[in-house]
Amino acid sequence: MTMAATEQDRTNRIPLMILAWAWVTLPFLYGVFELIRKVAQLFNG
Repeated sequence: MTMAATEQDRTNRIPLMILAWAWVTLPFLYGVFELIRKVAQLFNG
């Protein structure tokens, strides 16, 4: 395996890595947002 092949493998996986991070991060951020909203409701009545 040459360096060019290794670099090509990394380049091919970038979209997959972006999708995987988005798959985890977006629901997490939504959950944090909902938590903040509910905590605000709890303290504001």
